[in-house]
Amino acid sequence: MNRKSREPGILSTIGSTPLVELTKLFPDNRVKVYAKLEGFNPAGSIKDRPAVRMLREKIQNGELTSGKSVVIESSSGNLGIGLAQVCRYFDLRFICVVDPRANRQNIDIMRALGAEIDMVSQPDEETGDYLPSRLRRVRELTKSIPGAYWTNQYGNQLNAAAHRTTMQEIVEALPGQHLDYLFCSASSCGTLRGCAEYVREHQLPVTIVAVDALGSAIFDSFPPPVQRMLPGHGAAAQPELFMPGLADRVVHVSDHESVAGCRHLVATEAILAGGSSGAVVSALAGVRASLPRGSTCALVLPDRGERYLDTIYNDSWTAAHLSDIPDIPGIPVAEEIPC
Repeated sequence: MNRKSREPGILSTIGSTPLVELTKLFPDNRVKVYAKLEGFNPAGSIKDRPAVRMLREKIQNGELTSGKSVVIESSSGNLGIGLAQVCRYFDLRFICVVDPRANRQNIDIMRALGAEIDMVSQPDEETGDYLPSRLRRVRELTKSIPGAYWTNQYGNQLNAAAHRTTMQEIVEALPGQHLDYLFCSASSCGTLRGCAEYVREHQLPVTIVAVDALGSAIFDSFPPPVQRMLPGHGAAAQPELFMPGLADRVVHVSDHESVAGCRHLVATEAILAGGSSGAVVSALAGVRASLPRGSTCALVLPDRGERYLDTIYNDSWTAAHLSDIPDIPGIPVAEEIPC
């Protein structure tokens, strides 16, 4: 149990996730590597933290009322599941707007927790991505349902604030040594911003490495026209939470590299994790030769891999949607861009 939590019941277990050393990931031990295992949160991902943080105050001050209020969000899965759990606990109606890329198991979990699923079937004509279409649908629903509350993970400051504790937990779990590099994936920019703000506020000598999807528009105004198959990593538009200077370094990783990273992680460390976790593993693999020997690195692994058994860990799916995955431990070198 998280003894510092102010949350009731199952929600009290959010946070205080393990930080474990990865000694087999790269056998040459050029750098020390630790993994923050966010899949240990009760709904299975790092998104549990902002899910409860974005609702807590409005529940406490009476703006959201059990049995009456409606919460709406756009999500590819993990935040939707986290919000579904919080809303179920407090008896709030929850509508999650998804698109066809959403994992079927994620949708089933949300429905089991009482969420209503609103599927957007057509991508945005201008960008070819589903995110703008999902956001338009969210605005339509929010406008048409009296008193509906859109948590807006892409612009809600509480999303970022929730991840200050993520960074604090990492620092406090490394007594006697300081952290040199933090690798975290970027989507809504909540994790990146919260961790970066904690580092700068406490003047810690930590280099923030943002791991973005190849073809994402977060750090690239004119991203290459790459079809992204893995949801929850990268974004078709720059989120409102983005701020220049959040990251000291940026590494772009393809879906192909993310899958390779996932498979290398499970083969070496027996950690079954999701696509964003594979992305940070691949990013570290691509840049670690440039890091000072003996550096301490922390990887934020956002979720578990059970929800990706039909995609990332399915040879038939990867053969149909991606090129052949390289033999383990051969991880492709990620592409780094100037920040």
